[in-house]
Amino acid sequence: MSKIGKLPIALGNGITVQVQGNQATVTGPKGTMSLTIPHGIKIEQQEGRLQLTTENKDDRTVRAMYGLTRANLANLVKGVDTGFEKKLEIIGVGYRGVMQGATLVLSLGFAHQVKFESTKDVTLAIADNVISVMGSDISQVGEMAAKIRASKPPEPYKGKGIKYKGEKIRRKAGKAAKAAGK
Repeated sequence: MSKIGKLPIALGNGITVQVQGNQATVTGPKGTMSLTIPHGIKIEQQEGRLQLTTENKDDRTVRAMYGLTRANLANLVKGVDTGFEKKLEIIGVGYRGVMQGATLVLSLGFAHQVKFESTKDVTLAIADNVISVMGSDISQVGEMAAKIRASKPPEPYKGKGIKYKGEKIRRKAGKAAKAAGK
């Protein structure tokens, strides 16, 4: 069985979980989210914690979904409690971004500006060339951050572009350094 699936999920203050059939609904300060629970997995709520159990530990599909379901449920609980945030850095001379209402407008050296709209689930903000992508659904936050990074990924010679905060860029030497090394 999964080591992750056996771990209990702690519920914070103000978070409620309702299980009806195979649908679990998590409600908290940041909103309400739901998850479909696969067949063969049950959720037990006790003393401010959630514990997942299985009916048949020998079934391959139940074993495969046990840890995944626990991780997804833990992400829902964290999302409605504190939310998720990804930060991206804009690096490069002349590269910048501004917020125009709910729209993030990026100037990345193209002939046009690149625009990203905030949605009802994902909020965008920028300060000092650091873009913050915030929301309660981890998959939507990650997808929006990946789309923003894909608009101008960092290049390996000077490192110009958009990168995740803390991401290490593998740098290449370039022609001048190769010629000097011969």
